[in-house]
Amino acid sequence: MLHLPEVASAKDKAGTMIEVQGHRGARAVRPENTLPAFDYALRVGVDVLELDLSVSKDDQLIVVHDQHVNPEICLGPGGARLDGAGPAIRSLTLAELRSYDCGSLIHPRFPRQKPAPKTVMPTLEEVFELVRTSKHPAAKRVRFNIETKSVPATPELSPSPEHFARLVVDAIEKSGFGPRCNLQSFDHRTLLAAKKLSPKLKLAALTSDNWIDYVAVGKSIGAEIISPDKAWVTKDAVEHLHKAGLRVVPWTANDEVEWKRLIDLGVDGIITDDPEALIRYLRGVRLR
Repeated sequence: MLHLPEVASAKDKAGTMIEVQGHRGARAVRPENTLPAFDYALRVGVDVLELDLSVSKDDQLIVVHDQHVNPEICLGPGGARLDGAGPAIRSLTLAELRSYDCGSLIHPRFPRQKPAPKTVMPTLEEVFELVRTSKHPAAKRVRFNIETKSVPATPELSPSPEHFARLVVDAIEKSGFGPRCNLQSFDHRTLLAAKKLSPKLKLAALTSDNWIDYVAVGKSIGAEIISPDKAWVTKDAVEHLHKAGLRVVPWTANDEVEWKRLIDLGVDGIITDDPEALIRYLRGVRLR
């Protein structure tokens, strides 16, 4: 068992490069998980586009965080406000999902967001195509951190882990971006299923717990990356994971205090809602 002690004194990280992952594209300034958010993230030069996947009724991979249409960020058909939780993504076809506007509303926790009216939830294929045709220099090298949204307690809201994995692996292989993708999830069943289908696919184990043995979790599913809640990252934990050959990329850090702490602890990358600000900060401390 890996115990996580209090944060030790920071060490000098000068010269170390930190991977910047744009969380849901760039949620601080653009509607989350939308093509405008991913385009913005490419423009500012992210290393990785972080995104979420659910599956529609007709088995289309939809880039969306919530397993239901979120009334905080989406308008219903005809522009109507949703009264309570929207329908399950899994209960609607792609054509039906296209009737929801997920770009007009500004997220209440991110007042700096610039709205993008009439923006719909994209498919994974559309995100790949955006990158493929983008003129932004970052598009030539950007990687994809793709999360399967699957919860064992609510199996009706997603396909089986095996079917979900098959859909994602097929889409990645069809895109030609395979070497630039990794798959992440809190539901490690989808990661295990994907690894069986595509042994070379890189995996990232997401976790929100501070009591588990991160190394054992990573090794049990063949992951190369551990992505813990930023609150649980300590120097000892990072060093232990590095000795086991695992990279550490915590989520979701959004200000300079958090960035400095994580960098001093030795993380390999940071998932952030504000990638432009993180890139600017890293340049200021000569880590980019």
